[in-house]
Amino acid sequence: MLMDKVAEIIAEASAEVVEPRFRALAAGEVMEKAPGEVVTVADREAEVIIARRLRELLPVPVVGEEAVAADPDLAKALHTEPAAWLVDPVDGTANFIAGRPEYAVMVSLVRDGRTVASWIRHPVTSTTYTAELGSGAWRDGHRLTRAPAGTDPAKWRGSVKSRFLDPSRRRMVEANTTAFGEVTAGRHAAGIEYPDIAEGAMDFMLYWRTLPWDHAPGSLLLTEAGGRSARLDGTPYHPEPPGGEDGLLVAADPATWERCREILLTP
Repeated sequence: MLMDKVAEIIAEASAEVVEPRFRALAAGEVMEKAPGEVVTVADREAEVIIARRLRELLPVPVVGEEAVAADPDLAKALHTEPAAWLVDPVDGTANFIAGRPEYAVMVSLVRDGRTVASWIRHPVTSTTYTAELGSGAWRDGHRLTRAPAGTDPAKWRGSVKSRFLDPSRRRMVEANTTAFGEVTAGRHAAGIEYPDIAEGAMDFMLYWRTLPWDHAPGSLLLTEAGGRSARLDGTPYHPEPPGGEDGLLVAADPATWERCREILLTP
């Protein structure tokens, strides 16, 4: 029941305030919330609707991307409360503003510091991905199982997000990407990239900055499909408030994860 109700909430909020503004944002509906970061009225309105309805469903704190931008202390609930909702009302806001279809609406439920359920909605295709800890990953009700990527890195496709790496590590990592078959810039939306790995379009992603609303939904989806999401020291990913631990490698399967780390992080 919970899985279906949250899926309904994000689909309805998307249809109400996000989708009508796709490729139709008016002047003044795009604002800068921090240097180099933008937000739209769709982000803010969708978060308000989703947060209210999630609290009605389960009355625990809501850690929303836009609410945390206004009050960073809200994110402490991920550590201090036994349960909390995570909300990313428009993941891939830059894509949304540019009229590119790669954006998503995402929600996660965190209990005792672990992501236990997640929802990713792709409004353009009306596709919903869901995952529940220990129960599997799903796309529109169909079970997702990620096959291993194979043993030859020269055939793997992936992405390395090196923007936030320190210069020396960035040079090392970027030089090491030549071992792979194809390394792209990614799709600029975690809610698109994680399903790409879970469904076999990509084999790995290396992230550095790991905001919880970006990575909690997809990490659970991928791991429940058979992939691996872990910090660079090998510890499993758990959502951290902004400013917490950096660095996250996700891959199609545990063996691919180990080999990717070896390749990317070897000086």
